Amino acid sequence: MDSYQFTIWILILPFVAFLVTGVLNGKLSPTISAGISIAAIALVTALSYFTAISYFFLNSAESYEAIQAASVTWLRLTDTLIIDMGIIIDPISAMMLVVISTVSLMVHIYSTGYMKGEDGYARYFTFLSLFSFAMLGLVLATNLMQIYIFWELVGVSSFLLIGYYYKKPTAIAAAKKAFIVTRFADLGFLIGILLLSYYTGTFNFMEITNPEGALISNPIAGTFMGFSVMTWALVLIFIGGAGKSAMFPFHVWLPDAMEGPTPVSALIHAATMVVAGVYLVGRMFSVYALAAPEALEVVAFIGAFTSLFAAVIAIVQTDIKKVLAYSTISQLGYMMLALGISGYGAEAGLGFTASMFHLFTHAFFKALLFLGAGSIIHAVHSNEMKDMGNLRKHLPSTHLTFLIATLAIAGIPPLSGFFSKDEILAAAWQANKLYFAVEYLVAGLTAFYMFRLYFRVFWGQERKYDHIHESPASMTVPLWILAIGAVFAGFLPFSHLVTSDGQPFDTHFHWSIALASVGIALIGILSANALYRKESDKSAKIRASLGGLYVLVDNKFYMDEFYLFVTKKIIFRYITSSAAWFDKHIVDGLMNLIGNVTMAISVRSRNFQSGNVHQYAMVFLTGLLLIVMVYFYFNPN
Repeated sequence: MDSYQFTIWILILPFVAFLVTGVLNGKLSPTISAGISIAAIALVTALSYFTAISYFFLNSAESYEAIQAASVTWLRLTDTLIIDMGIIIDPISAMMLVVISTVSLMVHIYSTGYMKGEDGYARYFTFLSLFSFAMLGLVLATNLMQIYIFWELVGVSSFLLIGYYYKKPTAIAAAKKAFIVTRFADLGFLIGILLLSYYTGTFNFMEITNPEGALISNPIAGTFMGFSVMTWALVLIFIGGAGKSAMFPFHVWLPDAMEGPTPVSALIHAATMVVAGVYLVGRMFSVYALAAPEALEVVAFIGAFTSLFAAVIAIVQTDIKKVLAYSTISQLGYMMLALGISGYGAEAGLGFTASMFHLFTHAFFKALLFLGAGSIIHAVHSNEMKDMGNLRKHLPSTHLTFLIATLAIAGIPPLSGFFSKDEILAAAWQANKLYFAVEYLVAGLTAFYMFRLYFRVFWGQERKYDHIHESPASMTVPLWILAIGAVFAGFLPFSHLVTSDGQPFDTHFHWSIALASVGIALIGILSANALYRKESDKSAKIRASLGGLYVLVDNKFYMDEFYLFVTKKIIFRYITSSAAWFDKHIVDGLMNLIGNVTMAISVRSRNFQSGNVHQYAMVFLTGLLLIVMVYFYFNPN
């Protein structure tokens, strides 16, 4: 415990940067505000790497056990139910420190070029520091209530960043949509926490997730609607994770959140915030796997459906950032599915390790894709692919790094996405052939829609560009650093480092599955090449032949319209209108009645305060006579 107490600075530094730049906003120059934020996250990155290296490679123990590096009691609800604020270091928190700090640092540096000259430049870096603090606090949390506190702080900071362009109506709507949708999911999370803590008497992760602890060895008794209380609690907790990770049906907020600045999209919606749900299920995985496997079935089904659903929608999107948004949703579904089909311990936990592995590799190539998209948008001043074409000649660094990331997400060897996707497909093949078939199809769709994006932007017919040029070094250097991660992250001995039970194990390369996944990826790439590398009417003919099906997919299966119908036509009309009537006529009416009665009495009684001494004497004598009369009436003797 003592050897990792320095990790408290991982939280202190971004919080201090947030306070300093926030309180002194307007007094510090924008450059100094940005410098403070970058210096803080750079130190955090150094500490995070040092923590991970010392934990994974300098650890003398045979297994990677959880270490509580710091803890202080915040609230004592009962003798056993205590809310601590502390830091936990274990395989997944150490891994997440590397992911969050690396991507956050690259985004901070990249933003100095992308956001240069923007109004509120200093405010932007203040919000970045707040988000980094919240996300780091979330992954280092030692208990369920602490993670919930930082969970909500992540929601607040993402609301501020999505709505950065607060004068833009679409940005305002997107920020509110993200906040409201995730609040519904977080309500389920909170109920799950309260339900679990009520029966277990603790919030602490080390007690709850201990395979030999009372919770797992003696699961909670009692059932509701045919399922155990434990199952219901864990499904409710998963609902919170599904909201943050944009799983169906909570996915609708993520594409709209692209209204925020593109670096924000890379930070929040590619590598950090949206993987919080995957991290949450991973943090509680031993309980899911050993005490409530039925809840894992829900996780697997939602993950598989979401991955396919989002991949299909991504095929028809024309906004470059929305293609990447639906791609993110699909890849998160991949991760959730891997968790849902996993067992616990050693080889049985391949799905868990594969999910964490894909979370790790995805952070590099998806952040690279979003920052590459930002470089493209910065050059052509448009998000629409119809305004782009043949950009490889004008943006050479952006082109090469974007191609690396596209190959990585398509699962082409030897890039990182190939290795992590291979492990997920192998785990699916062992657990459930139907889920394997779904994810195998998604692998082909991913390669197709990503190379559709790549060919339309960097090949095809050149458009008329005004003063187009490559982005400055402050933007291209982070691209190349992330590209290195996208290339080499897959070579880490991940199965030896991050497992479901902390016991290292060696995975075997699955040649048959790997070759099959590369084969379907190549089919997707070649199909995209045939349709989009050169300008033609082939894709238009396919759209026309699909007719209503294409319209259905193009409108995202009308999910937004469905939610608007439910809220406006049902909730607003029949529920909130009744509540509004009750509030106006009953609650307000009662208050108005009390006020009117009080006014009437005061009007009647105000003559008693007239200031007329003779009147006061008359009232006094009358009162005295009444008292005397009453006294002698009841006491005649």
